[in-house]
Amino acid sequence: MNLGAAIADMTKSEMPNIPVRHLGHRDYLPVWHAMQEFTAARTEDTADELWLVEHPPVYTQGMNGKPEHLLDPGAITVIQVDRGGQVTYHGPGQVVVYVLIDLRRRGWGVRQLVGFMEQAVIGLLADYGITAHARRDAPGVYVGNSKVAALGLRVRRGCSYHGLSLNVAMDLEPFQRINPCGYAGMEVTQVSDLGGPGDLGAVSDALLRHLGRHLR
Repeated sequence: MNLGAAIADMTKSEMPNIPVRHLGHRDYLPVWHAMQEFTAARTEDTADELWLVEHPPVYTQGMNGKPEHLLDPGAITVIQVDRGGQVTYHGPGQVVVYVLIDLRRRGWGVRQLVGFMEQAVIGLLADYGITAHARRDAPGVYVGNSKVAALGLRVRRGCSYHGLSLNVAMDLEPFQRINPCGYAGMEVTQVSDLGGPGDLGAVSDALLRHLGRHLR
C-alpha cells in the first residue's frame, strides 16, 4: 500500500503479535493523513499495525474540542484532528504510538482497546518502580493526580487509528498553555521526573513490548 512519499522510507519490524512501523521524527500532519489513508484502504485481510513516532511541537484539538482550552498556544501550530477528546500536546522527548487495529475482526469494543493501552503503560511504569493508574472519567494514565500518558482514538469502519502518547523526557512547559485534555489545572508529569529512564529509545522499545502482550 502507498502510504505517501512523506513516510515511504519508514522502517518496519516485527513483534511477536503485531508489526511495528518506526517513523522516527516526523511532522504530525503527514502522519495523520497516512493513518487516514491506511484505514480507508484496509480490507478484512489487512494486518494490524503499530506506528511509533516522535513529533515536533504541535497541539492537536479533538473533534469536539473547545477553543477555551487553548490558553496561549503562541507559535506552536494547532491542528484540528478527527480523534475524540480535547486538546493535547506532542513534542520531542515524547513517545507516540498509533494503534491501527481492526476491532471488528478481534471482537473488541473501543473501551476494551483503551483498557489494553492503559494497562500497557501502567505495566511499563511498574517496571521502573512507578505506581500508576487509569481513570474512568478521563482516559489516560496518571501518577497521583498528574497525567503521564494521554489517549485518543478514532474508529472508522470498525478500525481504530490515533493512539497514545507517553511523556518521557521533554519540555513540559507547552502543557501550561493549554488545559490538558480539557481539564483546567491538570498537572502533567513524565517518566524521567518520576525516577524512570530518560532514554526515549529504551522506553519506546519497552512500551512496544508491553503493548504486544496486550494486543494479541
